[in-house]
Amino acid sequence: MFSWSNKDTRRKKEPELFQTVSEGLRKLYTHKLLPLEETYRFHDFHSPALEDADFHNNPMVLLVGQYSTGKTTFIRHLIEQDFPGMRIGPEPTTDSFIAVMHGPVEGVMPGNALVVDPKKPFRKLSAFGNAFLNRFMCAQLPNPVLESISIIDTPGILSGEKQRISRGYDFAAVLEWFAERVDRIILLFDAHKLDISDEFSEVIKALKNHEDKIRVVLNKADQIETQQLMRVYGALMWSLGKIINTPEVVRVYIGSFWSHPLLIPDNRKLFEAEEQDLFKDIQSLPRNAALRKLNDLIKRARLAKVHAYIIGALKKEMPNVFG
Repeated sequence: MFSWSNKDTRRKKEPELFQTVSEGLRKLYTHKLLPLEETYRFHDFHSPALEDADFHNNPMVLLVGQYSTGKTTFIRHLIEQDFPGMRIGPEPTTDSFIAVMHGPVEGVMPGNALVVDPKKPFRKLSAFGNAFLNRFMCAQLPNPVLESISIIDTPGILSGEKQRISRGYDFAAVLEWFAERVDRIILLFDAHKLDISDEFSEVIKALKNHEDKIRVVLNKADQIETQQLMRVYGALMWSLGKIINTPEVVRVYIGSFWSHPLLIPDNRKLFEAEEQDLFKDIQSLPRNAALRKLNDLIKRARLAKVHAYIIGALKKEMPNVFG
């Protein structure tokens, strides 16, 4: 009698099943969002297309800071061993972008070979030219920490217009590309050098759309007394308030992130508590990686939708000219 209702039930589309959230997001992007981006040339205006490695790679942590703030030492302290290509010193030592990733054999892969590897999420970096690729490498080593996260070490930010020009590539644009794809951005400051240079200020402004990923670390805090530390912390918050225009207070982790004993142990309990909080935040990245990818894909879909509306409206107002 009601056979037509059974037809409607059969007509309903069967739900599509995926083994992982990343695989589902990749398929949704490939079949739904990517055709829209290609039609309205979203990649030419905003961001290159995502690839399979962007959905399946480990969470990444990006370290940014001026020279000699302890970025490379922070990585060494986190993974508890040296990595290939590591150089530590008081002068500007790290002059390259180094992706510290897990690998079966310890070694270094140069940038030009790295951007053609489909298993790595760096293929779109070839657009920044040979000047950048010569300063980009991947350090692989068997390490238990790197099985769940990858770390990007960046060159120390210098001050002055001459330093910015001599790089040969757009430093802020490269960091913005990484900021779109990483799970956490750690800004490191030296307790003895709180001056935020012009290039550093430009970099922080380039990261303005990713405030939810940013964490601030005041490093080398064991080298100053408690009273001075209080003044340095206040000065850092005041300087950041002029650059990061948000009503919320930025979370700042205070400590000395290296394996050596503290020079001034008065604030040992504070440093240990802050270090535990930061490491717990980093440890949570693998658990929340799928949610981060979903959040970034939704953000990208909204931007692509607005872009399509704008391009469509402009196209309608264009005069009809043959060709």
